[in-house]
Amino acid sequence: MKRRLIALAVIIAFFAFAACAGIQVKPTASNFKTPTIKLEEFMVPQYDGYWYFSKKVKPTKGTPGNRGAPLPMTFLFSIHNPNPYPVLLEGFKFTVNFDNDFDVVTLSNQDSYWIPAGKTDHIRIGTMITVRSALLNLLVTGGFKLKARKMNVWQALERWWKGVPEYSVPVKVHEGAATFKADGVIKIVPFEAKFP
Repeated sequence: MKRRLIALAVIIAFFAFAACAGIQVKPTASNFKTPTIKLEEFMVPQYDGYWYFSKKVKPTKGTPGNRGAPLPMTFLFSIHNPNPYPVLLEGFKFTVNFDNDFDVVTLSNQDSYWIPAGKTDHIRIGTMITVRSALLNLLVTGGFKLKARKMNVWQALERWWKGVPEYSVPVKVHEGAATFKADGVIKIVPFEAKFP
């Protein structure tokens, strides 16, 4: 009889423990912990030098046009979910800035990523700017800042195209916003980072 009672108590304890372990925490606004976002790496995956040709220059092949060297960039972010439930990253945007003063492009990624409970995941986002697009941006928004630095547009562009791939020009991501969702709870997390 004692053995049956002990066996029954063990079985009840096992099922009680299993039931407690299987209970999942329901996401609420009060228990939703803010995920952390960290820039792990910045790379220029291909570099073709610094150059610009105006439409007045006859190319060896192709048609003339105002064209400049491309500068591809990739950003690797780690995202840690401190919650006891998975969260959905649905919307990730940030602005890329050179030399701590000049915004060159804003990126927006609308892909969805599930980040498991208590885990860290990574996302890589790439873009490419050209000397031409950066030139137009500088002419519209950067004139006063360049003047304050006693630089002209072409000096700045050459500095960036030569310095960014060598990590001698600071690259910053700012005005970042990541949208996280969990069972109807939505949280927008601001972020920024600098490299190196």
